[in-house]
Amino acid sequence: MKYIGNGVYQFESNLILPAGTTAERPASPVQGSVRFNTSLNAYEGYDGSGWVFLSNPIIQVEYLVIAGGGGGSTRHNGGGGAGGYRSSISGESSGGGASAESSATLALSTAYTLTVGAGGAAEPASTSPAPYGNPGSDSVLATVTSTGGGGGGAGAGTPAGENNGGSGGGGDAGGTNIGTGTANQGYGGGAGSNAGGVTYHGGGGGGAGAVGGNSVTSVRGGNGGDGVSSSVTGSAVTRGGGGGGSSYSSSHSGGSGGAGGGGAGGANSNGVAGTANTGGGGGAGGGPSSTGAAGGSGIIFIKIPVANSATFSAGVTQTSATVGSYTVYTITAAGASDTVTFS
Repeated sequence: MKYIGNGVYQFESNLILPAGTTAERPASPVQGSVRFNTSLNAYEGYDGSGWVFLSNPIIQVEYLVIAGGGGGSTRHNGGGGAGGYRSSISGESSGGGASAESSATLALSTAYTLTVGAGGAAEPASTSPAPYGNPGSDSVLATVTSTGGGGGGAGAGTPAGENNGGSGGGGDAGGTNIGTGTANQGYGGGAGSNAGGVTYHGGGGGGAGAVGGNSVTSVRGGNGGDGVSSSVTGSAVTRGGGGGGSSYSSSHSGGSGGAGGGGAGGANSNGVAGTANTGGGGGAGGGPSSTGAAGGSGIIFIKIPVANSATFSAGVTQTSATVGSYTVYTITAAGASDTVTFS
């Protein structure tokens, strides 16, 4: 350090500022105080009435973003795949067997896109070709996008890629159209089987936490893959289960829905819908006039320090709760034009 006159000092290398968490701010700060806030990764100064950011106004946001689940196919085919499951919640897992991602570094006072994906619909019943399930819609938080679950596969009538998604849709009774999952979001679907007569069975949709089950010939459709458990709200809840595959015959059984909102497949009956706000896949319908069911809508969780807050656009449906030293926001509905802003 060198004195250059008029009360001014020149630092020839660097100046080390005081650093600490938000909780460690001075109890009685002096106007003009400057420090580095390690909780918010930002420089801040005290202006006489409160702490304000001097530069780098950012926030670290933990998230769980789940997309809409895929719809189950109609007649004797595959269950819908669960919506993509992406998590940065410390100590938890993402879908597809992946570890938690890094938290999102976002700017304060900036509006970010916020969208909760809808579940995919099942096509109406018809005789030929057997209708497929539609993919779920993506869920989006700023730069984080979770892919909608794949629709249940249904033979030659299934459009290319329709059964791929966050988790893959279950395969048709011909053993084809088995959906693949997206890496680090979910698993693929299971295979169906066809032994002739009334023993057609569809495969189970993939879940965020497990592959969809293969059908068991002359017994049942494939079970949906299980989802992943999260305690982001303070209690453990499993979400992202795949939909069960169906059976053509009422003397057999449809596959069960995967743990975490997956709908069961029908046995000469309609499939069961995926549970809303879980991203669960819809169950497939079994029988000549039975329909598959819609996938469950997605959901988004945002976890930030209690010193910060989030403001949402008018179209967002959300609640908040304090969990330890964090505020956790649960967003159950948000359209493509909705936003969230942090402060």
